[in-house]
Amino acid sequence: MSDQAYNPGSDGAKMSFKDAMSYGDYLHLDALLDQQHPQSDAHDELLFVIQHQTSELWMKLAIHEMAAARDALKSGDMAHMFKMLARVSRIFEQLNNAWDVLRTMTPADYTRFREALGPSSGFQSYQYRMIEYVLGNRNPNMLKPHEHMPEVHQMLADELTRPSFYDEVVRFLFRTLDGTEDNLPAPQLVTPHQADPEIQARWKEVYENVDTHWKLYELGEKLVDLEDYFRRWRFNHVTTVERVIGFKRGTGGTSGVQYLRKMLSVELFPELWHLRGEL
Repeated sequence: MSDQAYNPGSDGAKMSFKDAMSYGDYLHLDALLDQQHPQSDAHDELLFVIQHQTSELWMKLAIHEMAAARDALKSGDMAHMFKMLARVSRIFEQLNNAWDVLRTMTPADYTRFREALGPSSGFQSYQYRMIEYVLGNRNPNMLKPHEHMPEVHQMLADELTRPSFYDEVVRFLFRTLDGTEDNLPAPQLVTPHQADPEIQARWKEVYENVDTHWKLYELGEKLVDLEDYFRRWRFNHVTTVERVIGFKRGTGGTSGVQYLRKMLSVELFPELWHLRGEL
């Protein structure tokens, strides 16, 4: 070894890992980096694969955080719930930034390997579906693409039997303001959440009396933050698809851009957005 080159070992860094856990061991990097299997010789297919695999990893973390946030809310642990919601928003910021990398792929680049995808499509992402189900956008028709995977199908079906995160937020809202759950609307378990005037009236009370209901106000704004990032993710998705394939049908058979534009109109927490026009 050169006497001139810096040796981290001289400052105490561990340099031999023959009998110790290394960075690669801890992260199982050999297995992780062996999971990219492009189906063509097109240069850009590796970008496409890594983009979607890393998105799935971020979604795995988002589901982990949202499940914990729901449990924290139910147990009254507001501090940890707020931290988890903030983290989910940052996760969607990362997902948004990833589209910038994918958009370096031109239509000509994508055409070279698109047929290799067959009918596979991000439309079939069960983790994305779980995120929607947990947040309250519950379309039972979207279970069907997962019937070929019984365990996944059951996991999603089970989610439709329990109140969504937003249902738990609404329960907390009514219990805090009314001191009772007597007037609490029934959870919307197997339909996308639709705006409810009673829920909106409670949120309006919060936003007109911020100092009195600061914790609820903070919760409302955390949800607006989360949906803001989620909407941007959807918008970036449709823009990227239009830029790369125009108005062709998606590989999974959807109408492509038209389908994605329709999804832009979906509201996760509609009462929190609608009340702004009444303040």
